[in-house]
Amino acid sequence: MQANQGQALRMIRTQYGSLSKMDQTIADWILHYPDQVVHYTISQLAESLGIADSTVFRFCKRLGFSGFQAFKISLASEMVQPMEQIHETIEQGDSIQVITEKVFRSNSKTLEDTLSVASQEAMSDSVQAFLGADRIEFFGSGGSGIIAFDAYHKFIRSGLRVYANLDAHLQIMSAAQLSEHDVAVLISHSGSTTDILQLLALLKEKGTKTIAVTNFARSPLSKGADITLYTVSNETDYRSEALSSRIAQLTLLDALYVNVMMARKEAGNVALKNMREDISIKKM
Repeated sequence: MQANQGQALRMIRTQYGSLSKMDQTIADWILHYPDQVVHYTISQLAESLGIADSTVFRFCKRLGFSGFQAFKISLASEMVQPMEQIHETIEQGDSIQVITEKVFRSNSKTLEDTLSVASQEAMSDSVQAFLGADRIEFFGSGGSGIIAFDAYHKFIRSGLRVYANLDAHLQIMSAAQLSEHDVAVLISHSGSTTDILQLLALLKEKGTKTIAVTNFARSPLSKGADITLYTVSNETDYRSEALSSRIAQLTLLDALYVNVMMARKEAGNVALKNMREDISIKKM
């Protein structure tokens, strides 16, 4: 995943969980002292940590930067316009209004950060995969299963052949019926969920095109999928990353749905019109 301007800290947070211990040590130093690191040479940062220059260079490459200088330019951009610290700690004495505001601001920040790392190429490839598929199925486990079913609820309006199951056994049975003409969307915050990785392995055997929605760029899911759509979320005292990432997952899939509908043009409009007319009887 190629990093863009002003994304140094976001890329670190996105990939932190899948970094090696050495890389996490570098990441921790940068996250704690970004205003100092922006003035360092690669040798100064390496010396501060007692490591080789090449280790720092490889760290920057893993984050998607061409090297330390590109990383510093991105970091400097964030220092000029520092990100608002809106993932505040929720205190016991906070009022209902304050807690509500903090949750809303946290969700807003999650969306902003996810948009900042969004890949137009990955979204375009996902749209084309959907348009060329005979069958599209959404998979997720636990909370991600709810996201998968929400995606099914959206895309059933598109006129495409879409499916979703919440039961792990039914998911395996359904995945076994897919082929190289189909598309599977695998949703997992960590990208390391056993059920999802089992599905990924099966789908690769079938030659099915796979699209991952995950928070970690170096997770087994993101490495194994054909296309990956990334979310960015941070953990707070009362909300885990996985809870926060739901908002980003839903919004990414919303964006995919709208892009697919726009690409289908009249066919999409007809499918949506027919759906609205047929479900109108439920509004009586």
